Amino acid sequence: MRGAETKIDIVIPNWNGKTFLGVCLSSLRRQTFAGYHVIVVDNGSSDGSVEFLRGEFPEVEVVALDHNTGFSVAVNAGIAVSSAPWVLLLNNDMEVAEDCLAEAVAAMGRYPDADAFALKMLNFHQRHLLDGAGDAFLRGGVGYRLGTMEDDGPVYNADRPVFGACAGAALYRRDFFSKVGTFDPDFFAYLEDVDLNLRAARLGKKMVFIAAARVYHLGSATSGSKFNPLTIRLSTRNNLFVLAKNYPCALLLRFLPALLVYQGAWLLFCLKKGMIGPYLRGIFEGLGSYAAFNRKGIEFRRRPDLISVGEFARLLVAAEGEAIASIMRRRSLSGKTNSLLSLYRSIFLR
Repeated sequence: MRGAETKIDIVIPNWNGKTFLGVCLSSLRRQTFAGYHVIVVDNGSSDGSVEFLRGEFPEVEVVALDHNTGFSVAVNAGIAVSSAPWVLLLNNDMEVAEDCLAEAVAAMGRYPDADAFALKMLNFHQRHLLDGAGDAFLRGGVGYRLGTMEDDGPVYNADRPVFGACAGAALYRRDFFSKVGTFDPDFFAYLEDVDLNLRAARLGKKMVFIAAARVYHLGSATSGSKFNPLTIRLSTRNNLFVLAKNYPCALLLRFLPALLVYQGAWLLFCLKKGMIGPYLRGIFEGLGSYAAFNRKGIEFRRRPDLISVGEFARLLVAAEGEAIASIMRRRSLSGKTNSLLSLYRSIFLR
């Protein structure tokens, strides 16, 4: 139960994830740090998730929604009922290392000026492989989880500042959301944390990757696979939403060549996967709502506490440099060439 000593509220969104909740919540029961409270927001599951939670994990606070509202609305609902000084967002398909929360609390003391922390995400089945070590950014309008599919090793064994955090395992100060805002519900799912990271960066917020705070991620447990018609459609659509909200005209023009390269590469990828239909639906939906999202961005950019467009642009270029370096490192270790990426870096990241 939540008490005065509760330091972290853990918000877990769930939709038909009964199969995964047992592993996730059991790992939280084994934590060496006790000052936490768990909130599961159920998105109208039909698999008995709510009954399972109330029967097997009575210590968990359940917020039961009557239909699938998507990731953003669900986590926002959990944030709204939380009250601890820190909020940890956690996917339902995570196993949490026993000392994870203790390491996170220790990091709070080491970095008193940090606004948020990215946890180390490792592959659930191949635990030597990383699933993410903080988020970078590609100027085409998407995030990149640093270290994805790389071996966990010296590069990722030290804390460091990062551009952003993947919302599947991210720890935020409570006042982060009052200053930056919560997740945009119109994204439904995918790239909503990229939008949040961009807003936080424009406001000068500091995020830190904690190397010792480990979680093990099954990955794409709710959507069923990493690439399917739903993920392709929403990723394509939401990529346009990210650009509309976060790129003023000056940045769109400045980054236009990089944007065109990314969009071309994404189209080729969708063609290769046989997903041209979902891709086109995503483009149609994204363009149809582009003006509305641009108005949201204009309203945000009226705030007086933003860093300059020039400083923001430098952050984005640096973040993309980190992403490209991580991708090239992964490809090199697997014996693949990096000639196109090297060319891109020499032209666009000089």
